[in-house]
Amino acid sequence: MVMGPTHAMSGAGAGLAIGAFLPVAWGGATSATEVFVFAGVTAGAALVPDLDTPQSTLARSFGPVSQALAHLTERVSTTVYSLTRTRKDTRITNGHRTATHTLWFAFLAGAGTAALVSSFGKNAAIGVLFFMLGLALRGLAPDWSRKQDWLYVTGLSLALAVVVWFALPASVSSTALGAAVATGVVVHLLGDMITKRGVPLLGGIVRIGGKRWRNFRPPGRLRVRAGGGADKLLALACTAVTVVLAYCVVWAPHVIGAPWSAAGAVA
Repeated sequence: MVMGPTHAMSGAGAGLAIGAFLPVAWGGATSATEVFVFAGVTAGAALVPDLDTPQSTLARSFGPVSQALAHLTERVSTTVYSLTRTRKDTRITNGHRTATHTLWFAFLAGAGTAALVSSFGKNAAIGVLFFMLGLALRGLAPDWSRKQDWLYVTGLSLALAVVVWFALPASVSSTALGAAVATGVVVHLLGDMITKRGVPLLGGIVRIGGKRWRNFRPPGRLRVRAGGGADKLLALACTAVTVVLAYCVVWAPHVIGAPWSAAGAVA
């Protein structure tokens, strides 16, 4: 799989792009700070599909709680695969890159987040922010977070979530959070799709060539190996795009047609 930091950085870049370019009439951001909140959630959500493996960045993010959740998700994913596989689908011993690596999961994650926040308001919004911003910290600052106790990172994530909710209530509506989570998951799928194994985008439902879990991936020469040179180059490219977009959001909003001014962007 593409490495966690690459997923998180690509998620941040996608979040910045959507937050910056989406028209306000369609629910787009009205300030630079709102854009960064959206990008933070997408960066965290870009790690969510790997909840199906205890070896992932996500599984290590919240100590024994996230580890237990990863083991549970892996078992559930294995069960879903086994119940929906055809005779042409291979047997598996674990559920990594199955149920949580489909477009159906992206839709359910986004819709579920929106429904949760819509039904339970403040507490649900803070919970979503806490989880996603915590993942973003782990993914975007892997070296720093590895040196910290997981309890410290967890506490910092909760503090950020509370501050964001009280300071920018408009940016954490059910629609905005749902869209950010769905976007992050889709970005993750696209990242894993270009690897040698690919991902079952339509897995479990659509039968293709007699299989319900056919992996989608590009031609051989275009595939990347996790941790290899292409993966590192991809991470560098995502970082560069994210930095440029962040600069435009704060210092040159007119370049991207944003409705706020550069002077007020940092206020």
